Amino acid sequence: MPPAPAPSSPRQPDTSGGATDDVYVEPGLTPLGAREANRSAVADLLQSAGVSFFAVRGTSDHGTVVAVAEEDREVALGALFRGMGQYAGHLSVIDPQAPVPSPPRSSRDPKAWRGVRSASAVQVSWYRTDVGRHLVMGHEYGCTVEFWRWHGTHLVAPRANRVTWAVSGEGGNVLGAPRLFSRFVSDHTSRHDAPPLATRPEFLVSCVEDIAFPVDAVYTWVDGNDPAWQQRKAAAKGEVYHAESASDARFISRDELRYSVRSLHMFAPWIRNIYIATDDQVPAWLREDLPGIRVVSHREIFRNTADLPTFNSHSIESQLHHIEGLSEHFLYFNDDMFIGRPVAPHAFFTPSGTARYFPSRNRIPQGPVVETDTPVDAACKNNRALLKERFGRVITQPMEHIPYALRRSAMEEAERDFPQAWARTAASRFRAMTDLSTTSSFGLYYAALTGRAQPGTMPFTYLQLAVPDLADRLQRLLDGRSQDSFCLNDAFSTPEDIEAQQELLDGFLNAYFPVPSPYER
Repeated sequence: MPPAPAPSSPRQPDTSGGATDDVYVEPGLTPLGAREANRSAVADLLQSAGVSFFAVRGTSDHGTVVAVAEEDREVALGALFRGMGQYAGHLSVIDPQAPVPSPPRSSRDPKAWRGVRSASAVQVSWYRTDVGRHLVMGHEYGCTVEFWRWHGTHLVAPRANRVTWAVSGEGGNVLGAPRLFSRFVSDHTSRHDAPPLATRPEFLVSCVEDIAFPVDAVYTWVDGNDPAWQQRKAAAKGEVYHAESASDARFISRDELRYSVRSLHMFAPWIRNIYIATDDQVPAWLREDLPGIRVVSHREIFRNTADLPTFNSHSIESQLHHIEGLSEHFLYFNDDMFIGRPVAPHAFFTPSGTARYFPSRNRIPQGPVVETDTPVDAACKNNRALLKERFGRVITQPMEHIPYALRRSAMEEAERDFPQAWARTAASRFRAMTDLSTTSSFGLYYAALTGRAQPGTMPFTYLQLAVPDLADRLQRLLDGRSQDSFCLNDAFSTPEDIEAQQELLDGFLNAYFPVPSPYER
């Protein structure tokens, strides 16, 4: 039997990579998919040998853990040896007391099997890559087989897990919700990638660090190349006080949204629903017939539809919490923000529901708003003035370009507390000196000052596309894949810049996010 539940096309080892022999091509590859394929392969091998096992709530979110009784060690190891002889993979011996973990070895290497007869656990994996060979899902997504010893009527674990050192040896297995076994999984994650697992009742408890509440994602998006939208923009009446506020670069659609949604599918599969707020525009690539994603018209969320059409992101952001069905906890993304590697909801919210915000190293300029302020600085100054008046506290830092973790109730309350400033922002068709940045520093600091947010940190990159060494920076980002999130921002590019940038961006995004999301045509 193959090393994983088979999709329709066969896997072929990719032996072109030298040290990465025995890498199997996996159409539609995702981290969770690789994790489940490894677990399922191990489960099939154990079951075929008649070995009983149960899932353990391990300490790693990437891989899975199953427990086997010590007396079944030889049979279990024999099943793994035969299976990995037919489909070569990787193996590592786990010693909880070792100062450095044992590196994985190819199962073809006899040295890989040294020590397995006395090991506390062994970790098994089959490396996988996407069709274009941009990604490799390696040993961290493997399945660990732990050998539990009897102590009286209980089975005792060889190393710590998230819940207990021992389980009763009496009774049978029960099904555990997928989210119990990884923080990358929620009740809304596809059961194809994370099915319920047979476990012991002791592991069904709700722990203090668990996040069980739903988290949605919201995007604002515009296709600035749409002739109908361009006509509406040309006909709009309003003064543009700063060149950046109506810069065409602010409205360019570089297809970033498609890849940002891919980043959620790959690296944040715990997101419940995705909402895309638009001016009655629908991305050409988007499937609207699937649950889990919905395009929301500005007309659905604006309290005063006389404020439409609007071409001001501050205006649109002030109305996002009006989306029908939106969860209390949600992430707001600009379409140029991406999740860069697997992250848990804990990166954005505490288990008690407190939102995390990420203050910038920059500082808000002193003094009142002046005509030379950028739209960002003007909004930050307005935020500061209102929050100081209301709470007696002075904010000094704007926010980093990291997805904004928001509480719907805090946004609703802030709108009630500052109705005039909120309505003025909503009514500004272009960015204005009177705007608030409601989903950025205003909304997040308001939540903090009312006990619903706290500062956090996150590995991230902010990259302006107009930099002269764009190609080198994108390559470093791609090679490293070490950032939880990144933003590819574009506010000042000239028409001459855009074509060259687009070629670089297309190559980068296709290499970083090569696997289409289910929402693409």
